Amino acid sequence: MPTIEGDLTAPTGRFAIIAARFNAFICEALVAGALDGLKQCGVGSERVDLVRVPGAFETPLVAKRLAASGKYAAVICLGAVIRGDTDHYEFVARAAADGILQAGLDTGVPVIFGVLTCDDEAQALNRADKGPGNKGFEAAQTAVEMVNLLKKI
Repeated sequence: MPTIEGDLTAPTGRFAIIAARFNAFICEALVAGALDGLKQCGVGSERVDLVRVPGAFETPLVAKRLAASGKYAAVICLGAVIRGDTDHYEFVARAAADGILQAGLDTGVPVIFGVLTCDDEAQALNRADKGPGNKGFEAAQTAVEMVNLLKKI
């Protein structure tokens, strides 16, 4: 049985990165990781637009607008939601996850979930650390792979 899968070679087109300003010290590390992940696939920064949103909750609307614009091969969504003392975490994390998923389903454009949902700041910092374990890096490489996969099917 033949296997169809994407690869990490640079596809044509532009990429959008949406980054939340909330928990900025974490999100900046995710953006750096995403840019590095794209660069390692051959996508230069001149082909990337960075869009800032207030927080993870606002990400889905902007993701859907960017994906529907026809300007981008993929949209990478980055943010950090850290559990606190109230239920706010649950609402924001669920809304971000559901909305980002729906943006991709509605538009047919890969919209990648790179929003950290962590119990504490230490977990978030660990997932935003430099190197291939950086979740921004992983989200960027997932975006490239999905663009290439969708071209094959």
